[in-house]
Amino acid sequence: MAKKFTPTKVEPTESLFAGTGKVPPQAIEFEESVLGALMLEKDAILQVTEILKAQYFYKEEHGKIYTAIEKLVSKNTPIDINTVSQQLKIDKQLDEVGGLSYLVYLTNRIASTAHIEYHARIIAQKYTQRELIRIGAEMQKRGFEDVEDVAVMLDEAERSLFELTDGNIKKEVESMQQVLRDAYNQLIEASNRDDGLCGVPSGFEALDRLTLGWQKSDLIIIAARPAMGKTAFVLSMAKNMAVDRNIPVAVFSLEMSSVQLVNRVISSTAEIPSSTLKTGKLTDAQWDTLNGKLHALESAPMYIDDTPALSINEFRSKIRRLISTHHIKIAIVDYLQLMTAGGTPQSREQEVSTISRSLKAIAKEAGIPIIALSQLSRNVVQRGGNMRPQLSDLRESGAIEQDADMVIFIHRPEYYGLKVDEDGNSLIGLAEIIVAKHRNGAVDDVRLQFKSEFTQFCDPETLGQIQAQTFRSKMNDDASETSATAGAGITPDTNFDAPAFTPQMPGSDMSPVNVVPF
Repeated sequence: MAKKFTPTKVEPTESLFAGTGKVPPQAIEFEESVLGALMLEKDAILQVTEILKAQYFYKEEHGKIYTAIEKLVSKNTPIDINTVSQQLKIDKQLDEVGGLSYLVYLTNRIASTAHIEYHARIIAQKYTQRELIRIGAEMQKRGFEDVEDVAVMLDEAERSLFELTDGNIKKEVESMQQVLRDAYNQLIEASNRDDGLCGVPSGFEALDRLTLGWQKSDLIIIAARPAMGKTAFVLSMAKNMAVDRNIPVAVFSLEMSSVQLVNRVISSTAEIPSSTLKTGKLTDAQWDTLNGKLHALESAPMYIDDTPALSINEFRSKIRRLISTHHIKIAIVDYLQLMTAGGTPQSREQEVSTISRSLKAIAKEAGIPIIALSQLSRNVVQRGGNMRPQLSDLRESGAIEQDADMVIFIHRPEYYGLKVDEDGNSLIGLAEIIVAKHRNGAVDDVRLQFKSEFTQFCDPETLGQIQAQTFRSKMNDDASETSATAGAGITPDTNFDAPAFTPQMPGSDMSPVNVVPF
């Protein structure tokens, strides 16, 4: 026989309030009111299901009753005092919540279900207040202990607050029904798009056909040897996204200043040589072109952060803010090896592995694609031949290949002195975009045109030997490597490394976030 329920005063049970004389924020009356209403009105659950979770209730017994109600909803069973009582019996929790007499007590307290949504929001608000107190107390305790890295503590505190704001304290297991509904909605959305893409477009026709756009939560690694045009390639993409399609883009430049990046974008957009922009000796026609293009660039949703030696924790924090304030859809990092992992010093290989794993985690957490540039090792030129890169050439860590959803190489044969291929086709201005790994699609090669005077990548302008389509070059053949190397006058010892980069510390006028709206 269930024990008779006798209402008692709720005593504070959370240890962080012990000895303070303070009671945690709570709304017991509203918890009772909501639960009673749910058992009296069959459609009341529809008003609170998006607001409440079981852990939001201050009284543990109330959380168990709400869990039983959620189980009834999942089974399409009507909700009333009898069905809730039966479910609690099945869960062997009826006595724990006060028995049937307590369920009767809850329903007797309800005069009307008219304000159930308002009451539910108060319960959620009190829960948020308790969580804020908990997070603050935890950070205070750890701060006094003085045994952890401050950057790690700041990151964890910010992540906890971000998750609390987002209403997602703990990622819950999703049923197949929920995920299937999301997948179907994405399918409908993709079918309504004229371009047939389901991700963020790069602006390069053939590449977009192969990738279907950059996908949410993906980590895309774009790797090449120095001077292949990695920065030019991603800036061309950023321009295609922000200027041509009004897609918000964040660019994190650890190597170049924001002004240098913008000058490159101006050169590419206005098609004025970079050397001319540096000297300022523009013709009247070039000034007219520049003034016309600057208006389009001024309103482009491109955001540039040129903080040197950016740590992974700082990057995570800035991504959250940019998503919240500017609704960015994609982030670009130039480049991975200049980032720092923070915390305890590690070997370089371990540090790069940590950065790689963290970038993938941030992409998944933020729900946006992240493109990270990476250097290739000198193995590319030491092999000789046509100098085409391979996955094993990724520098300093095999974790990059493992963590990446997609690995893309940039290869310009002209840079190595190769002017024509075996069939006599011109390689001048040719850029091969080699998709070497594609976790969710096909791998292939794409040809683009590189205009060195504008540091610009674009779809080929002619339909001759260079076409905007995927291809397989005979330069892949091992038999051609020796002749190609000899023709270029290149030896395995040739050094193509760019000058070493020395980070410059920001001046006193730079803000901590240092995000420059473009």
